Amino acid sequence: MSSFPALRMRRARSAPWIRAMLAETRLHPSDFIWPLFICDGEGCEEPIGSLPGVSRWSVDRLAAKAREAADLGIPCIALFPNTPNDLRTEDAREALNPDNLICRAIKAIKDAVPDIGVLTDVALDPYTSHGHDGLVDSSGYVLNDETVEILVEQALVQAAAGADIVAPSDMMDGRIGAIREALEREGHLNVAIMAYAAKYASAFYGPFREAVGSLGRLKGDKRSYQMDSANIEEALREVDLDLEEGADFVMVKPGLPYLDVVARVKAEFGVPTFVYQVSGEYAMIEHSAAAGAADREALILETLLAFKRAGASGILTYHALDAARLLNG
Repeated sequence: MSSFPALRMRRARSAPWIRAMLAETRLHPSDFIWPLFICDGEGCEEPIGSLPGVSRWSVDRLAAKAREAADLGIPCIALFPNTPNDLRTEDAREALNPDNLICRAIKAIKDAVPDIGVLTDVALDPYTSHGHDGLVDSSGYVLNDETVEILVEQALVQAAAGADIVAPSDMMDGRIGAIREALEREGHLNVAIMAYAAKYASAFYGPFREAVGSLGRLKGDKRSYQMDSANIEEALREVDLDLEEGADFVMVKPGLPYLDVVARVKAEFGVPTFVYQVSGEYAMIEHSAAAGAADREALILETLLAFKRAGASGILTYHALDAARLLNG
């Protein structure tokens, strides 16, 4: 290989056109999944204090948001409900209500914008009075197998409402296989499973918990079922198990602090690998830009590009609309 001065690496950076031509990684609106929060009522928009620029929307207003996403080239939205307090119970029974917030939202979006994908969260924390992702025993320990039974029914309810992708985010052992078997049995052959396969017990989830109404409700923490931030080999085992059980896609969550995990998963398994740029990551960008520490648009695009460079097939991000507008020019 040539050396300096025959080889000047800066030649390939000398103008915008050549930098664009030689870019190894590219972002496109089709890379994004846009998370949306649902609230009860009609004609409602509820701004979320810890997520500047993000709101909860009532079901009747979600179709317009879905159309906005589709018009920008975003192929899929993800739905998360803020269940009314009086419907949150120890056994999370509202999760199985075929007329609950998320099921009504699926139907409204599919009726209005049938060409956009809908991803739904399969977990019990938006429905439990204690804020955990599963049923708990008298000591507060989250029960695995009993929770899986409910998650299966929850996934079936969402699939029947029209969900295209069910995304178990609970981190219970064995839930992917049980959900896959149930979907096949009930004829939901084309409903995909995106497994939150490597979901870490993270400090970056705080604003999300406010958004779904579980902040301050949680008793204890989630470290007995979400992953330890110190571990990567364990993440690979989790991914392997979920794929063996029938997951179509896998996800790493959070995003930026776990780029090494994204890269390892994609390199070792070669399957569609998604990453969730979580609420705390979004909030850091918004607050740092508001403080004048950096340019907001540059931060958005640079972080999203980092996920793609690490190997992500797609990105769940609250910045989806802004990023799509920037990319569309």
